[in-house]
Amino acid sequence: MTPALVIALLSAGPAQWLGPKPPKAVTRVVTVAPSLTETVLALGAGSTLVGVSRFDEAPEVKTLPRVGGFVDPSVETMLTLKPHLVVVQKSPGNQKPIEKLASLGVPVLALSLTSVADASEAIRTLGLVLGREARAGELVKALDEARARERALAPKRRAEVLFVYGFSPLVVAGPGSFAAELLDDCGVKNVVPPAPTAYPVWSREQLLASPPEVVVDASDTAEGREAVKALVPKARWVTLKDKDLLHPGPALARALAPLCASLRAGASP
Repeated sequence: MTPALVIALLSAGPAQWLGPKPPKAVTRVVTVAPSLTETVLALGAGSTLVGVSRFDEAPEVKTLPRVGGFVDPSVETMLTLKPHLVVVQKSPGNQKPIEKLASLGVPVLALSLTSVADASEAIRTLGLVLGREARAGELVKALDEARARERALAPKRRAEVLFVYGFSPLVVAGPGSFAAELLDDCGVKNVVPPAPTAYPVWSREQLLASPPEVVVDASDTAEGREAVKALVPKARWVTLKDKDLLHPGPALARALAPLCASLRAGASP
């Protein structure tokens, strides 16, 4: 990345601007992650969306053009949509196409979505950019209140839990991830110790060394699931009913209570 591409780096938060400055009135927005799309919709700015990722499933955007995926966004497709702003999740995997887009004169806002604090800051940042500051404050407050309610209900005994994103390889939620923070809100213990990344890949040996009492299955494929079940035969399994807990944003506020209720089932009060 060249210094000329970066117009602002918000050191106090997870937002980074690349490319030219967006217009004062942003009315054409492309989002390249479902969580970012959901944030724009929750802010009441859905009419600004002109393109979304191929993974977006919200009914409000079902007719919009698709601009590729999280790590393989199509620069050409985004250029044809003439966006005032492209919003992406920060990742080394999409750095090259996003920098290319910025170099071609498209304003890009890259947001970190690793932690709950990141998600809240992303809501506030998008609220500011889209002129929905008050609504952004309401959404952040709702998330904070949901977390406080669940912490007040935490059981005395902390069940040991493993939150799984994929089974082959075994990708889990480690400390520093928003999922691990939500587990803590539910009053359970994440069995994954600190690691270099918030989403480490676990080995068979690591799983056997820290067998969970409960496994939260957030994977979108069954590949490798039975092999993991065989390694932790005594674990109780909780399967997510929707994708809200996979989208760090306003959806977390409504997803937290059902998650906590599932994890507390059968636990000591």
